[in-house]
Amino acid sequence: MRVTFTVNGRRTEADDVWEGESLLYVLRERVGLPGSKNACEQGECGSCTIYLDGEAVCACLVAAGQAEGREIRTVEGLADGARLDPVQQAFLDAGAVQCGFCTPGLIVQAHALLARQSRPSDAEIREALSGNLCRCTGYEKIMDAVRLAAERRAGGASDEGRVG
Repeated sequence: MRVTFTVNGRRTEADDVWEGESLLYVLRERVGLPGSKNACEQGECGSCTIYLDGEAVCACLVAAGQAEGREIRTVEGLADGARLDPVQQAFLDAGAVQCGFCTPGLIVQAHALLARQSRPSDAEIREALSGNLCRCTGYEKIMDAVRLAAERRAGGASDEGRVG
């Protein structure tokens, strides 16, 4: 079947999608957006977190056909051209990226949190990220990154985040 949706602002079609194919597989293998990672395939690790119609979801749990006509935003779509989103930049600046496998899902989930709550408490950050697992860190640098992103977003724009 053909599935048509909007990904990161662009109308996209995926052909020859089979009935049980996950949206994660389609995004990575058919659309060429490898940012969302395939780890547990059971919605337990959060590595594949994306926005689907503005809601953060695990792409591995969404059948590709369910995305028909819907709006998808991946970690790649958070950046504005060459400018990283403040959450993406904060993860780099705080040293919250180790192996990088969990990072895209953590970034999308942190982005969703900060869209709802501009100044989250540590407890709110922990709760929001509780569905995202990281095997490399003790989570403190990730917490630092979310705090830093919140500060930067509240403080306005800066020259930080420019790529290239």
